[in-house]
Amino acid sequence: MKVTATTTTLPQPLETRPRSAPAAAQTAPAASDAQVELSPVSATLAETAAAPFDAARVAEIKQAIREGRFAVSPDKIAERLLESVRELLGHAPRA
Repeated sequence: MKVTATTTTLPQPLETRPRSAPAAAQTAPAASDAQVELSPVSATLAETAAAPFDAARVAEIKQAIREGRFAVSPDKIAERLLESVRELLGHAPRA
């Protein structure tokens, strides 16, 4: 089998000039009394994202990882992941 060199021409970049927005996007939306409700899952995720964390504990774990002292327990990870899913789905935790 003979391999031959091929030359591939790449497409030229598009112009980098600013584009004007469509007419519909240029008009300001009318004021409304619209309300938005978050689902329970979204609300839980929003609360979790805003939860504080222990910076000292994070630094301790980073140091343990660097030194090779951090032990990973797949069983604990799996169980806590399942607990999170159950909680998000609204199921009672296993005893």
